[in-house]
Amino acid sequence: MKLAEALQERADLNRKLDELRDRLSNNVIVQEGEKPLEDPDELLEQYDRAVERLEELMARINATNAATVDEGRTITALIARKDALGQQVRTYRSVVNWASQTGHRARGTEIKVLSAVDVRELQKKTDRLAQELRRIDNRIQELNWKTELL
Repeated sequence: MKLAEALQERADLNRKLDELRDRLSNNVIVQEGEKPLEDPDELLEQYDRAVERLEELMARINATNAATVDEGRTITALIARKDALGQQVRTYRSVVNWASQTGHRARGTEIKVLSAVDVRELQKKTDRLAQELRRIDNRIQELNWKTELL
């Protein structure tokens, strides 16, 4: 099984667990004399089996990510870099947006608002970071489809 397939299965299992949790909440309490639409014990068994599979997959995914090295960096390190870049890009985009809001004067006598940062330079930096983020994300995706799950 490829790492990407395991990641897809993990996502499917997380959705299934959410669905089973909802189904359980709808079937654990009934009016006296009524029966639940679904057997809560069977739902709990399905839930437990899905959790066991998820645990197994997560351990194997993590082991694979830690053991797979590309250009001197593990997939784990690439994911950490991707997450850090994503955080930076989101914040820098917000700062650029906030700092660009300087033209809101109804009359010339109102207080003039100026940007405290160089918007143009910050936008260039944001674009460079976003480009690196895309490059790393693409590389991770490529590795996911080439790498066998441990």
